[in-house]
Amino acid sequence: MSKLYEKIQKLDIRKLRFWIQLLTFILFVYGGYLAIDFGRELPIFSCGYNEEKGGMCYFMPLQHQLARPYERLFSFASIGVLTAFLTFLVWFIIFNKAWCGYVCPLGTLQDWITAIRKRLHIPYSSYSENTYRHLKKIKYIFLFIVLIFPLLLGSGILDGEWRGAFCKMCPGRLITPMFTGDFSQWSIDFSSNTAIFLTAFGIAFTILFFVGSFLKKRFFCFFCPMSAMHYILSPLAILKLKKSGDKCTKCGDCYRVCDMQIKDIADDVESTNILRDDCILCLKCVAACPEEDALRLDIVNMALFRSTKGGFAKRMGFEGEFDAKK
Repeated sequence: MSKLYEKIQKLDIRKLRFWIQLLTFILFVYGGYLAIDFGRELPIFSCGYNEEKGGMCYFMPLQHQLARPYERLFSFASIGVLTAFLTFLVWFIIFNKAWCGYVCPLGTLQDWITAIRKRLHIPYSSYSENTYRHLKKIKYIFLFIVLIFPLLLGSGILDGEWRGAFCKMCPGRLITPMFTGDFSQWSIDFSSNTAIFLTAFGIAFTILFFVGSFLKKRFFCFFCPMSAMHYILSPLAILKLKKSGDKCTKCGDCYRVCDMQIKDIADDVESTNILRDDCILCLKCVAACPEEDALRLDIVNMALFRSTKGGFAKRMGFEGEFDAKK
């Protein structure tokens, strides 16, 4: 057992993450070709508009369930809503926000776009602290649209044109079908003013997704309502990102490799649970930390992967990420 644990500590996180992302991208984007179906309650953007998906993002069925008239929603039909949520919760509890860092197709695509930018030696952008504080709130506005708009529809305050509103705005609706040769979602629905707005917004947001992801690491994740939902539920997860502040020297190595610009990972020496709402649990910070046990990934309070002196990231060739922007 100790030998297995030692091997885990020596894992090359970059390579492990690359292969997990590639495998899960194939499973969730092309799984339908192999009759693979992980269900309709996944905590990732595996879009239902992709007919060959290997499983569906929970937000699509959730919006349709919450949009039922109240007399149905709060009847025996609510058992189905509760069952679906519990299924989503079980999926989430297992991996916490590692779903973002290792599994989500849109997250993986952003990382591949970043890799192309690096190959071209184009500098990436970063946000000022003030901009960062404001932008990170947008994900909760989108989560409001996911959860509250369907309830307003069910009450009759909004009309049926707003059904599945976020799905029509989401870049996943246009992007994931593209990988199976389906470009039909790249069109504006002129059937009503609401449909025009939602579908035009979706196209504009998707274009912004590609441009933003090329210039800024994990650009879309700052606006992702699934990330907001993850963070709200994260106290229930069995995987935890922990920090021992007394062992932290505030060297900043963890912050410099963080794609999400989370300053608390370096500056906060008081909190034990260091997971933040923008964290994608990629573990680059743990790999980069040069202090013994200062950062660690816990599973049910047992250290699964931890920082070591010298820093795994530096020994595995991550040094370039500590340098000035390339």
